[in-house]
Amino acid sequence: MNTDIIIRKAVEPDSEKLWVLMEQLAVFENYIDSFEITPEIVKESGFRKSPPDFYCLVAENENQIAGMLVYYFLPYTAQNKPVIYMKELYVEENYRGQKIGEQLMNALKTEAIINNCSQIKWTVAPWNKSGQNFYERLGAKENKDWLNYEWKV
Repeated sequence: MNTDIIIRKAVEPDSEKLWVLMEQLAVFENYIDSFEITPEIVKESGFRKSPPDFYCLVAENENQIAGMLVYYFLPYTAQNKPVIYMKELYVEENYRGQKIGEQLMNALKTEAIINNCSQIKWTVAPWNKSGQNFYERLGAKENKDWLNYEWKV
């Protein structure tokens, strides 16, 4: 497999493939039963809406999208700087082990610096030990100061 990976910002023509990766992630993370995203939602929310609901970086290999990183900005924090919240990181199974996730994370770190962000935040499932190990290898630390809550409406 060719490992000439290009990391770039996603564009509207990527919508269909992004949706496929989002669906694969929903299967991987066991929420496919509640997955309601469509390719049209990806187009509208990420590329046609201004400002978009999300931003996305993609890893491209020979015109194929091998991975994606979906994020958005939290504009106001106590540090008077924005924060990037990483919502999804996913690399197609046949591209894993090639440091694509690391390249996507480093590109996100660059985005954070360019946008004067104070930090990057995300969550990882407690059962996803390989994900936790990956983030720790990058130098990320688990935040044990806060608990995640959700309120379904």
